Order: sequence, then C-alpha cells, then structure tokens
Amino acid sequence: MVAELESISYDDGGGFQASYINDSGGIWHFHPEYELVLNIKSNGTRIIGDSVELFDEYDMVLIAGNIPHSWNYYKQDNQLPEKHGIMMHFRTSSLGEAFLSQHEMSSLNQLLSDTERGIAFSAEDARKAEKFLVQMTNDRSMDKMIDFFNVLNIMIKAEKKSFLCSENYKMAFDEKGNKRMTDVYTYIRENYFKPISLQNAAKIARMSPFSFSRYFKKNCGACFVEYLNRVRTNKACYLLRETDYQVQDIALECGFGSISNFNKQFRKTEGLSPRDYRAQFK
Repeated sequence: MVAELESISYDDGGGFQASYINDSGGIWHFHPEYELVLNIKSNGTRIIGDSVELFDEYDMVLIAGNIPHSWNYYKQDNQLPEKHGIMMHFRTSSLGEAFLSQHEMSSLNQLLSDTERGIAFSAEDARKAEKFLVQMTNDRSMDKMIDFFNVLNIMIKAEKKSFLCSENYKMAFDEKGNKRMTDVYTYIRENYFKPISLQNAAKIARMSPFSFSRYFKKNCGACFVEYLNRVRTNKACYLLRETDYQVQDIALECGFGSISNFNKQFRKTEGLSPRDYRAQFK
C-alpha cells in the first residue's frame, strides 16, 4: 500500500492552518505542506519516514512536506478524548522567497531545512507552543500570523530537540522505491504481532532476501530485524505502562516467540528488563 496523498484545505483562504485533532489516525499518508503536531492528551506510536517511536502527552514534532507519516493512537475503551491534539499546516510559499531570503530569517531557514528528517521537541517547548496553537484555531488575519510566528520562534530557540528519520532516509519520492518501502512498513505495522521473516518481507518488496536485506538497511538505516524488534518493543512499552497484562502475555501479543527472547530484545532496546520498565510507572 503506497502512502496516500492528502489534500489540505485552508478554509479561510490563508496559508497557515491549525485545528484540533479528533480522529483516530492510522492512515499512512503524505502531503506537500509542512506539518506540526502537538499531542495534548493521548498516546500511541507515531511513524514518520523510517522512524517508529512511542509518543505521549505533550509530544510535539515538525516534519517537512512529502514525508509519509501516521499516528496510531492507543484507545481506552475503544475511544479517544476529544480535541486530543492540535495539527498545524503551512506552506513556505505563503511566506514568500523575498521574506525568507532576509538575513533575519537564517535561523528559520535552518529549522525548515532540518525538518527534512523530522524534528521532535521537548515537552517543555510543547507546553509553551500550546497557548499559541490554541489561539491559532480561533484567530484570524494578523492575529493568526502573530500566533504562527510565536510558535516558529519557540521551535527555533528550542535547546532540546532531536531528529526522527535516520540520516540514510531518503525523502525524495522515487515511485518504485517508495512503493517498496511503504509496502514493507505497512506490512510490519499491520502484522508485527505475527511471525514475520525476512523472506516474507522480501516477497512484499518483490526482491530476493539478500537484495532486500541490503536495500532495507540502506533506506532505513537499520537492518530489517532491528526495525521489526523496535516496532514490537514500542508496543510492549505501551502495554507495560498502561495495562496490567502479564509480561509473558505481552511478549506473545507483541510478536516475540518466547519470554526469553522478549527479555533479551527489550533489554537491548530499552536498557532494562520489562519488569523494571513497568516498575517505573507504578
């Protein structure tokens, strides 16, 4: 399944849009606009390019246009809180080349350049940005633009931020290559709880196992097994934090064949045992 092209609608005819998130996410898609997502009161797993990470309250990320992405929310009683996040979209064309070429905009240009790998910000900066993003959902005209620049200023000055996609991740949309990788990412995301072999994934990509192994690591920055274990471990982290399921049951539900393998892979990824991880949240 190839990432879907999403059309962003600007209801007021402007170039900067912010709105509350009320849906359940999960659609693997892309669009040409920059996207800022502030999660306020939900958690789950976000997939951005080749990055797969848990997110929690006050997770805030900014990504460039055309990076495929999806947010997979973990529901309580099959429901999500209303207005559980805020999403902002904007185009650089709305700012204009002449404006961006000014010396004062050098730090903004650097921020926009960095978004080609996706940027995650600290919860502290997310809380600072929340006020202005909330105002953006209501403000119009110049007030809305002032809110927008206040959010940009917070991100520019942020001292704690990290890249999401690996250095080897290629954002350029080679249709054939993009289809291979998105098909494999989708296959893993939808089947991580089942036995998945390199041979299975290679068939999805329509490649030999040897060629696929090299191709996947080149495009993802991690070997296939490492990536698969990262997806499984992320889900296990959520279940350990948010449920009272037995560790052995979590291991099986997340696709690990045995409790010993689960403990080994969890320690490798998180640096501690599943039980010690759970104890931090009790």
